Amino acid sequence: MKGIITVVGKDKVGIIGKVCTLLSEKQVNILDISQTILHGYFNMMMIVDLTNCTVSFNEVVDALTELGKAIEVDIRLQHEDIFDSMHRI
Repeated sequence: MKGIITVVGKDKVGIIGKVCTLLSEKQVNILDISQTILHGYFNMMMIVDLTNCTVSFNEVVDALTELGKAIEVDIRLQHEDIFDSMHRI
């Protein structure tokens, strides 16, 4: 199963490292990543593979949400199919 992770917030050191560490600990594979900084705001999108994940999808969502609170950014994980449906024109 694939998922889409978005991270948005004020730029600071360590955002990518902390998100990637959490994903690695749960055996979530990063397939693609794009990030940019615009006027001091950080924006990242990741496509991830959760096939070998060691916890449930909802546990990953909760862990990312808690990490986001701790580092003061908004982190969201959605199933790829739901993301695609929401953004279809």
